[in-house]
Amino acid sequence: AADKIRLIPQDFFAELCEQIIQHLNHKIPGVNTAELCQRIQTSRVDINIDDLAKIANALSFLFSTAARNNLSTEELITTLGSGVSPLPKHAVQVIRHVWNEQGKAIAVSEDAGNMATVGQFVDMKWKLGVAMSSDTCRSLKYPYVTVTLTVADPAGQITDKSFEMTIPQFKNFFRQFKEMASVLETV
Repeated sequence: AADKIRLIPQDFFAELCEQIIQHLNHKIPGVNTAELCQRIQTSRVDINIDDLAKIANALSFLFSTAARNNLSTEELITTLGSGVSPLPKHAVQVIRHVWNEQGKAIAVSEDAGNMATVGQFVDMKWKLGVAMSSDTCRSLKYPYVTVTLTVADPAGQITDKSFEMTIPQFKNFFRQFKEMASVLETV
């Protein structure tokens, strides 16, 4: 991971660290590594989304472990220096700054940790479509609904999950959402 961190410009690395801290503080649902990776690649840095996701997971583990052990900034930096593969100087400076400014605010609550193990719903988009024809059928005229759910996994990685439903399936889906809403109103 240290080799890949060397590739990331300091401003992008700082943004990644700050988003991870915000995620750990439950201020944002997760880190959008796909969007950040695209911006890094636009600045002519050769990094792929899998490598960026691994770096984000490692930093998330680093910050959450440091919070759980109540490490000071100097203890964290000393711990980083004792690793097998040293981090680049710009990365250590960013980690020092971010931890010094925002690290102590990380809430280390057992309930919050247990709640986050299944991921978090971020957004939902849907669209109505009609399949007009296919290779095997000239005239379908088949309506369907495409739903895209944006979710943050427990590590904070934001991903989109898409699926299609027939109109009867969508009506059932909608009915279940109405039932959930009515139950939530009673709480």
